Amino acid sequence: MDEETTGDLETLLEKPEPAELRKPVLFRTYRRRWFLLVVVCLLNCSNAMLWLTFAPVADKTAAYFHISMDTINWLSLVYLLISIPFGLVATWILDTVGLKCAVMLSAWLNMVGSVIRTFSVISFLSLGSLTYMYLFIGQCLCALAQPLVIFSPTKLAALWFPDHQRATANMISSMSNPLGILTANLLSPALVSEEKDIPLMLGLYVIPAVTACILATVGVHDKVPPTPPSASATYSTSQPFFTGLKMLLRNKPYIILMVCFGAGIGMFTCFSTLLEQILCVKGYSNFFAGLNGALFTVFGLLGAFLLGLYVDKTRKFIESTKVCFCLTALASIAFAVMSQFRNQAIPLALISSLFGFFGFSIYPIAMELAVECSYPVGEGTSTGFIFVSSQIQGVILMLLVQALTVQISTAPFSTCDIEEGGALDWTVSTLVMAGACSVVACFYVIFFHSDYKRLHAEASNATSVNKIGIEATAPEA
Repeated sequence: MDEETTGDLETLLEKPEPAELRKPVLFRTYRRRWFLLVVVCLLNCSNAMLWLTFAPVADKTAAYFHISMDTINWLSLVYLLISIPFGLVATWILDTVGLKCAVMLSAWLNMVGSVIRTFSVISFLSLGSLTYMYLFIGQCLCALAQPLVIFSPTKLAALWFPDHQRATANMISSMSNPLGILTANLLSPALVSEEKDIPLMLGLYVIPAVTACILATVGVHDKVPPTPPSASATYSTSQPFFTGLKMLLRNKPYIILMVCFGAGIGMFTCFSTLLEQILCVKGYSNFFAGLNGALFTVFGLLGAFLLGLYVDKTRKFIESTKVCFCLTALASIAFAVMSQFRNQAIPLALISSLFGFFGFSIYPIAMELAVECSYPVGEGTSTGFIFVSSQIQGVILMLLVQALTVQISTAPFSTCDIEEGGALDWTVSTLVMAGACSVVACFYVIFFHSDYKRLHAEASNATSVNKIGIEATAPEA
């Protein structure tokens, strides 16, 4: 037996049937939920590593494959472009076919994509000037896996975890994605000191993808637990996909949340992808850029952990996200200003840490808030559309900030290692990102208001049960 129960979970739900046919439903948790959480975390982490493999060493990758920096940026940008249309498919898969299918499909896409990328550095598979296409095709397959991976945490938390563990479980699985970003920011510069080290980097990044695929294939058997852990889990997939979609489009608070947090995630995507290029022109090394990316993520993980625990206890989703969003906007302004000066390593490291601490911590709470304000719409649909919104806005913002760069003929302090095109001035681009973040934060604080519909539904169910006066005790594990 792998069942475990706790006293506060031994609750009964009145089923909407005639009184003589009413049967109590016992809520129960299963130890295997932690294994599922590990699989989703590893898959999330691996996919993020594959996404930003090249961003911290963009200059050396461009030199190794004899391609431009813009072409290297497309290896990250393709994630955003592909996940926009496939994100809609992913929401349907999660809420209609189920969590098991989503995890298995994403694991295999992620693994196959990582393997195909290595073909670009195998001599007998060389396509000459088209060898770069192996990288591009591999990135496309990994990009197909991303929506399934990103959308899974809220579904997993809702289906397998009790209400007092949902925010924490969602935080852990969601933050494994920035953990992958952290790993890429540290590992890529550490592995690639010269152009010839690119093959080693590609080979090592295959290992987590293969491991996650094996664990998912061997260990994921059920799309839902035999007995639900909470009242809301009983109805987690009750709304048909298109019915849920119509409900979302009529839900004003959800639309505001989708636009605002979609913009926030898009900005973090730009920051993570372009950080090395922004800093190198002012004389900062790839290692320092990777360190800033690492601090950004480490403190983001810390912030998400602390905020997740706080929200699990207080249920103050809205207040927490509003405060953190405002502080994130202030940090983005500080970074835009300080990144224009040389020899400011300590202030930049501090700002990156605060930027991550307040910004990343919002992400898992915002995903839970999306489910709360859109209940009873499926978790995959409600979180999926926020992600699709973020990818659309991320593409627009990345293209915009790259278009706003100015080529400079002389950059005596630049550490950018590029063969063509010269160094770029990112002053206007970083200021535009900071301005956009500030505007979105103000809009969210002023206009977003919502009830916690899922929590209210669970409280209503609990009240109904208490009125009936039925009690039961689950068997011990």
